[in-house]
Amino acid sequence: MAQVATNPITPAGLAALKARYDQLLGTDRPAIVEIVSWAAGNGDRSENGDYLYGRKRMREIDRELAHLARRMKAAKVIDPAAQPDHTRVWFGATVTMVDEDDNERQVMLVGDDEQDASAGRIGWSAPIARALRGATVGDLRTVHLPGGSAEWEVLAIAYPAGAD
Repeated sequence: MAQVATNPITPAGLAALKARYDQLLGTDRPAIVEIVSWAAGNGDRSENGDYLYGRKRMREIDRELAHLARRMKAAKVIDPAAQPDHTRVWFGATVTMVDEDDNERQVMLVGDDEQDASAGRIGWSAPIARALRGATVGDLRTVHLPGGSAEWEVLAIAYPAGAD
């Protein structure tokens, strides 16, 4: 059975988190600091919209920076191409499946920090990902969702090619 950390992430997902962190720290925050400094020099701060908004925005940026730093520190990078068993669904697998009504769906199991259901990237701790873990082609899996249960058959499992 493939070992998966409690906060797995793909290399691309970690790069996206780092890029967002760098954008906030290197560009967004210095721009807000400049606005707040300028606004603070304009006198009465209690009715200074630029100052009040700037301080609020700076707190939001600092909160997001702290959140991103915690997520990056806790992240365990797992390269999907390096999964030892490509015949089963593990982290990073792209799964093609079909429901009882022959509706086909393709999802990729990724870290919770990089999930985007509209793009078919499902977080590792999502109900559908938990149901698919360890499945092989031909397996039927029942997914328990808030709107009820659904049964899916695994049609295909694919992993990205390794960077050999």
